[in-house]
Amino acid sequence: MFCSRLAQVRGKPASRDHCYHDVSITRSVHDNHYCSVNPCFIAVVTECNGGGSFLVLPINHTGRVDPLHPRVCGHRGRVLDVKWSPFNDHQVASCSEDCTVKIWDVPVCGVRQSLTQARKTLIGHSRRVGLIEWHPTAKDLLLSSAYDYKVCLWDVSQGGAVLRCPVRVVVSPAGQPRAAELLLLSACFSPDGSRLALTSKDRRLRLLDPRTGAILQVSSPSYRVCKVVYLGALKMLLTTGFSCWNQRQITLWDAHDLSEPLYEEELDGTGGVLFPFFDPDTNMLYLAGKGDGNIRYYEVSSEKPFVIFLNQFRSQLPQKGLGVMPKRGLDVRSCELFRFYRLVTCKQLVEPVSMLVERTRKEDLYPLTAGHSASMTAQQWLSGLNRGPVLMSLRPRTRLANPYPDTPPDCGLETQLDPQACPIGLVAVHNEVKPVEEAFLQEQEAYQDAKYPRTGSDLWGWQPDETQALPRAYCIIPHCCEPEETPPPHTESQLLQVFYKQQEEIRELREELNQKEVPTHTHQRWIVFIT
Repeated sequence: MFCSRLAQVRGKPASRDHCYHDVSITRSVHDNHYCSVNPCFIAVVTECNGGGSFLVLPINHTGRVDPLHPRVCGHRGRVLDVKWSPFNDHQVASCSEDCTVKIWDVPVCGVRQSLTQARKTLIGHSRRVGLIEWHPTAKDLLLSSAYDYKVCLWDVSQGGAVLRCPVRVVVSPAGQPRAAELLLLSACFSPDGSRLALTSKDRRLRLLDPRTGAILQVSSPSYRVCKVVYLGALKMLLTTGFSCWNQRQITLWDAHDLSEPLYEEELDGTGGVLFPFFDPDTNMLYLAGKGDGNIRYYEVSSEKPFVIFLNQFRSQLPQKGLGVMPKRGLDVRSCELFRFYRLVTCKQLVEPVSMLVERTRKEDLYPLTAGHSASMTAQQWLSGLNRGPVLMSLRPRTRLANPYPDTPPDCGLETQLDPQACPIGLVAVHNEVKPVEEAFLQEQEAYQDAKYPRTGSDLWGWQPDETQALPRAYCIIPHCCEPEETPPPHTESQLLQVFYKQQEEIRELREELNQKEVPTHTHQRWIVFIT
């Protein structure tokens, strides 16, 4: 009988006081996570009439969320995906149905007023953008995929508020006889970023060179894959999808040979897509299905039987999507190995779930892991350089020397809240940081207009795709009432005052309309009388 050192891992949901309540989670049907987490903030895509928005909360802002809480609402269409930068805890990217990708700077003190002006707007797609992914080792390098069947790489460190030309077009519909089959379902970089694994609408797995777009390998069409993830140093890929009998299954592939899978297993007949998550430090695989209430977890090895089932976390509440906390944000003192943030739409709830293990020695559970420092710049990677991630220790107050000293140091808002300056597990507690001066807070509250001047309507639009007809123009109402411009009533008496004021305005407008109609009718009768 197999006995793993991780057989005692168990899932523990957070108490009610440590969940996020009354979050209006989006009703979009895309197979995305709609949630992204880092040690400082959590971002959740929310439902919004007449536009797109997502909520950004400090990670310790648990409890009931005010329905009027400021949001990031600069998109003119529904937001489809959000991702925090792996090297800047105050930079988040979002993509939308308005055919744009936007890069946002979140102040250290959090979102205190609704953000409508992005630091960067990427306009290179002609149809809605459904997928974005940051490069794992190169700083400021972002991948985007849209329904115009194009996959683009962007260097967001370039100057200018609007970027119209990506640094690379990895996949283009030009010259493709069946371009519709290249619509991406998921994308995953290799640990050093030198390879890109893609799953597309034709349910095949493809391995590409992201610098040139050359297709290196294609899997067999008999395996219908949906999601893909690299298995770290094991040099393998794992995909989730469906068998020919419509059973959900997982398939393990050799990263150097996609002709035949190494391992496959059918799970159940549920129709929800399986999201795979992999922990390269413990070689644990987590599977969470859309619409399911459970999270299965396995141990993966490079030898047979390859995938070993350990246990599963069960809940009666189904999940729409999940966010994952990076390793540097976990509480190592309680032997936490992984942390999910489940989006429960039926309860308007975001529930943290911690994967814990009872161990006395933590050295084997917490080896050196990928840190928050980039190993190279975007230009270095584009020139052909490959580097692994910069490692860090999870031991509190322990720093490691950067093996790549020629890499420019990170500068920006993230340096004001250094995750390594606090013990692991307390890194995101803002009350542990020294209070920010009032002058700085005032500057952050109004930083949109001070730092990023408004450019008018030139931010709205998209480039026409040379291979596709121009899409139907979106006719979308801008985001509804900003709290700073038209604050909503908070009490019943204020609501009545607003109602009576509107009734008075309607009455005045009717009187003006009647006054305008009277001379018009008199003039017409006078003309008739003369005739």
